[in-house]
Amino acid sequence: MPTYNLKVNGEKQVVEAESDTPLLWALRDNLDLVGTKFGCGIGQCGACTVHIDGTATRSCLLPVSALEDKEITTIEGLSENGSHPVQQAWKEVDVPQCGYCQAGQIMTASAFLETNPKPTEEEIKIAMNGNICRCSAYNRIQRAVAIASEKIG
Repeated sequence: MPTYNLKVNGEKQVVEAESDTPLLWALRDNLDLVGTKFGCGIGQCGACTVHIDGTATRSCLLPVSALEDKEITTIEGLSENGSHPVQQAWKEVDVPQCGYCQAGQIMTASAFLETNPKPTEEEIKIAMNGNICRCSAYNRIQRAVAIASEKIG
């Protein structure tokens, strides 16, 4: 079986997997980074969102073979102690209900705020639109992103 050299959360990792193995499963099964969740498997729900070179990306769609020399950040690597402004805002607003989608929501929001630190309410809605929350915590999610933007600025 082939091996791949990945940089995950700032550390070099060697993953043994078939070339078409989605990054999601390499993270969960090979590296025991289980914060990234399986949702739909077709890139539609956002539960598996990670950062690839700073861009929010669905890890269920990316083969591990395409990721050498890329910087991969998972929810575990966003901050060591939950101190990232988005994570702080999530706690402040008490966003999660079931919590299943939250890692993907937080990863999407943090990448978005890196490129747009002072978004409008409409820009937040558009940026977060691709992440599904079955508990319908969308208003709290949007409020938390707005609060995080204030913390960043």
